[in-house]
Amino acid sequence: MTYDMLATLRPLLTAESDAEAHATGTEPADLEQAVWLRLLEHLATDGPPLDPQGWLRRAVRAESRRARRTARWERPYAGDPADDDHGPEQRALTAARHRALREAVRRLPARCSRLLDALLSPEDLTYREIAGELGISQGSLGPERARCLGCLRRLLPPEVAGREVRG
Repeated sequence: MTYDMLATLRPLLTAESDAEAHATGTEPADLEQAVWLRLLEHLATDGPPLDPQGWLRRAVRAESRRARRTARWERPYAGDPADDDHGPEQRALTAARHRALREAVRRLPARCSRLLDALLSPEDLTYREIAGELGISQGSLGPERARCLGCLRRLLPPEVAGREVRG
């Protein structure tokens, strides 16, 4: 593959990468780089493609699909705990909000307290299991949950209710 062919493919690759990158959540330059790498691998094993433009379009779409699949499984790194967002002050504020939330749940009527405890259980109970445990119908869990969260919001200070309790 000559330099002329690479220079000819560059604008097409840039346009195709720009068009596909948004759907993958990646940067167009990253997608472009992955396709260039794929082209180098193809050249090393199979030589130049017979239809370079068609091959390039198919390669961009294949890399785009790969990036979408990868994004489903990858989680961003949370960062260094010493960062400002996760520093000692932030951890202390978060702990205080959690304490206020737990204290408010304890002050709820028994039925609401039991329901929220079951919903927040680390055992990750299903609605069917929670309904059986509490002795209520599965269909009434949603409305009961909404009433209990409303009570909880009224008990919490605004700075805690806004961040911790979502209905």
